[in-house]
Amino acid sequence: MSLEVRLTCLLFMVILLSRGSDSHPLSERFISSAIRATSTETIKKDVAAEVRRYDDVSKRIIDLAVFGAAQNRSYRRLADFTDMVGNRVSGSQNLEMAIKYMYNAMKQDGLDVHLEPVKIPHWVRGKESAEMIVPKTKSLAMLGLGSSVGTPPEGIKAEVLVVQSFEELKRRASEATGRIVVFNQPFISYSETVSYRVFGASEAAKVGAVATLIRSITPFSINSPHTGLQIYQDGVKQIPTACITVEDAELMWRLAQKKQKIVIRLIMGAQTLPDADSFNTVAEIRGWQHPEQVVLLSGHLDSWDVGQGAMDDGGGAMISWEALSLIKDLGLRPRRTLRAVLWTAEEQGGVGARQYFNLHKENISNFDLVMESDLGTFTPMGLQFRGSDAAQKVMEEVVKLLAPINTTKLETGAEGTDIFLWMQAGVPGASLHVADSRYFWFHHSEGDTMSVQDPHDMDLCSALWAVVAYVVADLQDMLPR
Repeated sequence: MSLEVRLTCLLFMVILLSRGSDSHPLSERFISSAIRATSTETIKKDVAAEVRRYDDVSKRIIDLAVFGAAQNRSYRRLADFTDMVGNRVSGSQNLEMAIKYMYNAMKQDGLDVHLEPVKIPHWVRGKESAEMIVPKTKSLAMLGLGSSVGTPPEGIKAEVLVVQSFEELKRRASEATGRIVVFNQPFISYSETVSYRVFGASEAAKVGAVATLIRSITPFSINSPHTGLQIYQDGVKQIPTACITVEDAELMWRLAQKKQKIVIRLIMGAQTLPDADSFNTVAEIRGWQHPEQVVLLSGHLDSWDVGQGAMDDGGGAMISWEALSLIKDLGLRPRRTLRAVLWTAEEQGGVGARQYFNLHKENISNFDLVMESDLGTFTPMGLQFRGSDAAQKVMEEVVKLLAPINTTKLETGAEGTDIFLWMQAGVPGASLHVADSRYFWFHHSEGDTMSVQDPHDMDLCSALWAVVAYVVADLQDMLPR
């Protein structure tokens, strides 16, 4: 006997027992519980049955992406794009070239494409170098950090103070005045360690330092510096800041432990120019029944000014385009609009996405699901999701459709700089979970090139992205909030 039938029988018995009396609070509680349990089980079965009807179409999407005519297409598109355009830092001509490239490419693909203007930061690295001159002469591989000020033209020549934590810097504050502070913090995780890159300059400036060199935020290094955004605190002197390699940070730590005096000359031509004009690039397949309702899938088009920006986040942008291509190629059109947004200036703190949110938030009730891929397009492991318990139940059924590519795991806690504001406002959100153990090896470095990417992995990511986006966009009802 099914659970639903058993609950119905229980409900019938409770009703019989309750007859003939004016007040039966215990019976009422039984009735209420039985109704809720029966209702929940029925809804769950209805959702499962509805989602199962997409089994065939999901297999068609997967077959096209992984084995069919679209095999390796997202990889080829990414290679063509990055080889032609290269890296794409906020405010640069390369970023504007990238936007025009993608606008034209998606137009030629038959999608409905438009640009939405935004203002973005324009930081320029300029010429830069770092050299140890005491106790020996050694060139130090370095990359200035985004938004850093520059040094005077002649550079800064100063003795070094090496510390391993903010706490040690505070203990040794009297030694920091007039020095270049080198942070040799160990890598714990990106989320825990990145604070040294983001806030290291201001923390050192508070105790009188003239510049900072930050050990790159990476668990693995082959003498490769990793750049990224840093943020000056209000009311604190702005001093130049750059990242150096793990190897050089550890070298200076060892020398310092031997009480060896270290002197460095740092030259940085960095400057911040007035905000630049840019665009979020938007491509759509309009919904046939509820075109005003939207499933948004996304990646960011900008990168840092090193490497090719293939992994961060060219891959995420390409699979978002590819998902729409797969659906279009199969002649599918969901109830709701599928909208791929390629964000601008994500690396500067989600600038393009924030302006998009402010522009569209008055229609927030029509945003069904927001999706972001920004941790690489390596082998997909599953989908991360943030939403109500009822929405979670729906998504648990949706990911079962991904059994042919073994990515049926639904995890809690979607993440993404560009979709955070939507999720914070209550819109369900999803992010791609991949085998990302190597992601921070290449992150924000010259190593972020097409050599990191794998065609088959990108096919799998595209298939997952397309299936989830299409099915959610075509379900009878929007995801419950």
